[in-house]
Amino acid sequence: MKADILLGLQWGDEGKGKIVDAISPDYDIIARFQGGPNAGHSLEINNVKHVLHLIPSGIFHPDKLNIIGNGVVIDPAVFRKEILELGPPVKELAKRLIISARANLILPGHRLLDAAYEHSKGCAKIGSTLRGIGPAYTDKAGRNGLRAGEIFSPVFREIYNARLKNHLNLLKQFDFTFDLADYEAGWFEGIEMMKEFRIMNTEYLIHRMASEGKKLLAEGAQGTMLDIDFGSYPYVTSSSTISAGACTGLGLSPKMIGEVFGIFKAYCTRVGSGPFPTELLDNTGERLRELGLEFGATTGRPRRCGWLDLPALRYAIMINGVTQLFMTKSDVLSGFSSIRVCTSYLSGGEKCFELPFDNSPIEPVYTEFPGWEAEISRIRDYDELPGNLRNYIRFIEEQTGVPVTMISVGPGREETIFRKV
Repeated sequence: MKADILLGLQWGDEGKGKIVDAISPDYDIIARFQGGPNAGHSLEINNVKHVLHLIPSGIFHPDKLNIIGNGVVIDPAVFRKEILELGPPVKELAKRLIISARANLILPGHRLLDAAYEHSKGCAKIGSTLRGIGPAYTDKAGRNGLRAGEIFSPVFREIYNARLKNHLNLLKQFDFTFDLADYEAGWFEGIEMMKEFRIMNTEYLIHRMASEGKKLLAEGAQGTMLDIDFGSYPYVTSSSTISAGACTGLGLSPKMIGEVFGIFKAYCTRVGSGPFPTELLDNTGERLRELGLEFGATTGRPRRCGWLDLPALRYAIMINGVTQLFMTKSDVLSGFSSIRVCTSYLSGGEKCFELPFDNSPIEPVYTEFPGWEAEISRIRDYDELPGNLRNYIRFIEEQTGVPVTMISVGPGREETIFRKV
């Protein structure tokens, strides 16, 4: 069996949840490999919107096994809330979902530290979602984490109290008030909910199922440009969002990797601080935000909007080894008289095609295309798409060298065109 990877190529919010749900019928296992409740994967099924933060987007398919991998950090309170909001009985969901014993937990102290750190930075804030992600990964790297498999330990409370003491000592450095009880109540309820699910060495399970010919889809969170190493550091998340992260976040061997599906919006968005070369601070940017309903699924914050950035897209394709491109939100561009695409940058007056490692100022160089007026959400055949949209897609393929094999024309599961090239 080959494991396929699906991940975002921009700054997150590319529409991964909908696409995972749409292609889940082709797989036996859907597994999240990094991130935590800072992710917000939106799905629309039968005109009902669902937002998943920790649970893989294949959960709505009763015959699929879903895995929260070791690379994910889990907030038990968020996990419990999400499980209860899904609809099916907990016992039924427990048949579909398994948690890696090696996944680290987000503790109440991690959320408090996240808020304290961000508050102390003032104008230099990085735009954290304040979900405790960074501090949880910091403790993981510092070998001070608390892992999912430990919740069954007879000394679990002692371990928790030791971690809490460390966090409270750190919090003394900040002018920051909080009520720990507000954080702990839901957290321990979440721990009890987690005990109703199988928590095991999922890396063994994955390899065993692979030897039986089962197919796995690794679901990434956030986006390539938020990767801890290759994103716009320090305005990044705290995990490896790229295809290599699927290996470390699930225990996959590199030789197991098959297709790498890279998802990108027909334009660009970003939540929070950090560089965004093609950002539009005008009526066009506001129109993109309104038409695309560009508000964070996790935070509710309005997303920054701009034209497609091809140098950044090529960079993400290179880093991830993308084999197929999936384009979302193409319907949002319907009605624009013209559409612009960044094809290179100007840096110090010189033309360049590479992203600077240090976020130094760059100016986008655009190519302009005629837009299309047609409403495309009901189209299911690629050849029926407006000619100008097909020309836009063809240009992206020529510039990236990778075929666009899926085009999303709306938020619904069925509003998707699959294309053979």
